[in-house]
Amino acid sequence: QVQLVESGGGLVQPGGSLNLSCAASGPVYSNNPLAWYRQTPGNQRELVALNFGAGGTNYAASVRGRFTVARDYFRKMFYLLMNNLQPQDTAVYYCNFGGQDGTYGQGTQVTVAS
Repeated sequence: QVQLVESGGGLVQPGGSLNLSCAASGPVYSNNPLAWYRQTPGNQRELVALNFGAGGTNYAASVRGRFTVARDYFRKMFYLLMNNLQPQDTAVYYCNFGGQDGTYGQGTQVTVAS
């Protein structure tokens, strides 16, 4: 059974940077897609980035050019590197395995405010 644990959230000023980590355990392999979602109160989870392993990554238009994913296949780590953060990026960020109806971690809060 796959389990995911996110970390690295926090409070950052607009224009700042933050790196999120996701530690995966269980049957997660290099050809399995992994994704980052985010959610704000009262809204559905929004796909931020979907990584296909060697097949590359798709980013939401709202974060393209500012966010980058990285993946350590050996350690089963998945990262979201966020630059030029804006208040609209404030959300709980979730690591995901298995698509929208798949497995999520507990989430990590990112707050962008001055």
